[in-house]
Amino acid sequence: MAIKNIILDLGGVLINIDYHKTIKAFNALGILNFDEMYSQLNANTLFEYLETGQISEEDFYLAIKKIAPIELTNQQIQTAWNALLLDFRPKSIAYLQTLAQHYTLYLLSNTNSIHQAAFNTSFAKEFNGKHINDYFTKAYYSHQIKLRKPHKNIYEFVLANATLNPAETLFIDDSKINIPSANEVGILTHLLLSNETIEEVLPNLLNINK
Repeated sequence: MAIKNIILDLGGVLINIDYHKTIKAFNALGILNFDEMYSQLNANTLFEYLETGQISEEDFYLAIKKIAPIELTNQQIQTAWNALLLDFRPKSIAYLQTLAQHYTLYLLSNTNSIHQAAFNTSFAKEFNGKHINDYFTKAYYSHQIKLRKPHKNIYEFVLANATLNPAETLFIDDSKINIPSANEVGILTHLLLSNETIEEVLPNLLNINK
């Protein structure tokens, strides 16, 4: 069956990210065990709550302040938290326009309101005031739909909400942990490795499935 829909992750797929930069930034603020609390493969309850919209930005800042050994401002926490967000991949963004001529595109990201505000601002600066959502039929952000990868229900939600046939849908993500549950609901998947880009791998993947 031919692929008609492509669901793309954001971090590590369209925007470069470096979790170590946020870990290092919080270490500099005196929170030395931050790497045990948050990484690409793991997030403790605080971050899961933030990424599923169960706590507010203010609640997040207060929680960080409670574990910090020194008094911190919201701005200091925000800067450290956003440090992992690097630059967008211009060739990948440009390639979305090519893909959209033949496939229906969706964005599916584990994120939060603090990061979203930051990457929306960065995207507008890098791409002449445009919005990342404009490149997709619909963008699904974990904190808005209150569901988070790798839980199977987030994929079930997207399939139902967008009325997609999983057998006609390809999902691209850079985190291995997010792949199995997508496969469980019948979605085709590709794990994007750190040395890969969508404009390099998708032509071959799509040819295989035509």
